[in-house]
Amino acid sequence: MSKFPRLFKAALILLLGGVGSGYGSELPYDSWRLGFFAPNYMEVWIETADVVDINDRWFKRAGSGVVSLQTPPNLKGNPRGWPKKPGAGAGKQVTGADLPRFVYVRWQSLAEPQTYFAYVEIPEATRAAMIKGEKTYCRGTGKWITDYRDNLAMGLAPGGVVKTWIKGSCLHAIEVSRVQGKVVKEGPSLGKNNGRYALPLEPESKAYIDKFGIPYGSW
Repeated sequence: MSKFPRLFKAALILLLGGVGSGYGSELPYDSWRLGFFAPNYMEVWIETADVVDINDRWFKRAGSGVVSLQTPPNLKGNPRGWPKKPGAGAGKQVTGADLPRFVYVRWQSLAEPQTYFAYVEIPEATRAAMIKGEKTYCRGTGKWITDYRDNLAMGLAPGGVVKTWIKGSCLHAIEVSRVQGKVVKEGPSLGKNNGRYALPLEPESKAYIDKFGIPYGSW
C-alpha cells in the first residue's frame, strides 16, 4: 500500500491542530472560486486539488484536469516569471465550503515531466481579506460596485513551485504565498498508470521547450 495517503493524513492533523480562525459560517457571497494556471507552454494536469475549510470539512477534488495556459504561436510567448496581473485560472466554485484553511494539490508537470504535491496554507489575514468588501470601479460594467476577493488563484510551475493569490472580479490580486512542492515518488497517478502521464505536450509547447528549455529559477 502506498505511504502517500498516510502522509496526507499526518499533515492534515498537524494543520488542523491549530486555533480556528473564529469566523462564522456566513460569507458575503454564495461561494468562492478555486482556479489554476501555468506559465506559457509549461503544461499542467491536476490529478486532484482538495480543500479543507475552517470548519475542518474536506472537499475532495475541488479542482482537477487541465489548467489555464497560453501557447503563443511562433514561440513568441515568455514563460519566465509570473504575470503582474494574474488571472483567475481554470477552475470552479467550491460550493458549500467556508473560508479555506489549506489546499492540497497534486499535479503532473507535463513540461518536464514530473509529478508533485504541495500543501498550501491560507493565513488568517488572507481569509479576512477574502470577506472584506471594497468599493471599486468595474470597467466591465462601467459602474462602481462593492467587490470581494473571492477568487483563490494558484500558479503551478516546473520544479514544483506553487504561487497563490486572492483576487476579485474587479479588484487587483494580492499575493498569498510561494510554496515549494515535493516530488511524488510513486509517479503520475500515484503509480497506478504504469508511469504514463495524462496528456502529451501540445506541439507548440514541445517545440518551445526543445528550443529554449525550461526556465527554472524564474518562478
